[in-house]
Amino acid sequence: MSSSDQAAHATTAASVPVEIRHTPAWYRAARFGIFIHWGVYAVPAFNNEWYPRNMYQLGSAEWQHHRATYGPQHVFGYKDFIPRFHGEHFAAPAWARLFRRAGARYVVAVAEHHDGFAMYDCATSRWSAARMGPKRDVIGELAQAIREAGLAFGLSYHRAEHWWFFNGGRHFASDVTDPTYADLYGPAAPQDEPPAPWFLADWQARVRELIERYRPQLLYFDSGAAHPAFAPYVRYSAAFYYQRAREWGIEVVINSKEGALPSGWAIPDVERGGFAMIQPHLWQADTTIAHGSWCYVANQSYKSADTLIHRLIDTVSKNGCLLLNVGPQPDGRISAAETAVLEAMGDWLAVHGEAIYDTRPWHTFSEGPTPGSNGAFSEHQQPAFCGADLRFTTRGDTLYLLCLGEPERELRVTALGRRQVGPIHHLALLGSDEPIVWHQEAQWLRIRRPSALPSRHACAFRIEGIINQGSPRSCHGLADSYPNSA
Repeated sequence: MSSSDQAAHATTAASVPVEIRHTPAWYRAARFGIFIHWGVYAVPAFNNEWYPRNMYQLGSAEWQHHRATYGPQHVFGYKDFIPRFHGEHFAAPAWARLFRRAGARYVVAVAEHHDGFAMYDCATSRWSAARMGPKRDVIGELAQAIREAGLAFGLSYHRAEHWWFFNGGRHFASDVTDPTYADLYGPAAPQDEPPAPWFLADWQARVRELIERYRPQLLYFDSGAAHPAFAPYVRYSAAFYYQRAREWGIEVVINSKEGALPSGWAIPDVERGGFAMIQPHLWQADTTIAHGSWCYVANQSYKSADTLIHRLIDTVSKNGCLLLNVGPQPDGRISAAETAVLEAMGDWLAVHGEAIYDTRPWHTFSEGPTPGSNGAFSEHQQPAFCGADLRFTTRGDTLYLLCLGEPERELRVTALGRRQVGPIHHLALLGSDEPIVWHQEAQWLRIRRPSALPSRHACAFRIEGIINQGSPRSCHGLADSYPNSA
């Protein structure tokens, strides 16, 4: 099919209405997943995963670092990192075991980032991990190992930005202008220039190849796909994906950002942020274990298990899922620091998971002194939570009360007074056999902290006998489907 024919096909297919879709049961129940950013950009291990772009930006920190460390860009370009990307310690089954140990229920691997180097066996490009660097189909190996570990496997695709990603290299002597490497560096067009039809058709064909070859249960489109020029191609790809999933008999889900797909076609993803209030429909937050980069860099600093467990609880209480990123080293190992955080999260979830997995929001999500952030890239504005910050989740007729830290000697919960919810019949602390001293009064519920807590990160009380009064049940119904199609 020619580029013009594919463009016409995409436009026609995109006009076909897509019925309201129910959120897959596995995704609705999962609540916690792992994101993987691993690629050639881990080799320089400097600043972040945008090194391949910024090393060609005159005067940038990456430009200066590159010239001082590797030489001028016309002598040593981004392509020259590929032979150093060995992945000699990459073992997909070991990664899968770690992610399962962490309590994750799904894993999303970046199939291709903005740099144009495919981590899968791409039929239309020589610049892939299957042919260069590790010389292995990384995505294929991960798909098999993740599924064998009993987890759902997904892919994310970031090639849309490749249209302009290396354009800085056109402004000085660099290998970006060498036609020998044009199929790696791409058009390197001005960022304000709309992608050409041939590029859009190629993008769409690669998405289709990923769907057919790996049959992901989740497909994630990064923000570049929200450019208006991509609209018919993204819609066609989504329609094709849903159709193929029906034929395969599997339940799938799409994540997208910034309105790349109309309401009803995908679960919205919020990067490094979240929502201030409960959302009536399922959503996803993504963030990194690292404070800065999505990929491995030297001298990285990492968030604490406390911070990330609190982030998970807060997200789930507002009807969200948390997708937490790891950035493996270029040799394929996951750092000891990231491993320690994942294991701590897994230990916590092993005890408290019933308050997280397959839960729904209550009619209110919180009490406590600490305000939450709102919107994408807002997490840096979020103050640290404390034991007085409370969150609620529900499963059937059971309510869970979670404390984001170690509670004070006595908790007073206004939302659980007898006037608000009626009489409580039973209250227990997850992970503890110690009887809990509690008393429900008209205006609040009072809980005395037990002598020992099962975790210092957060604790969760299971509460039975609350009269739902309709609100949580209506939240349950809304949470089961996508928003109506626009």
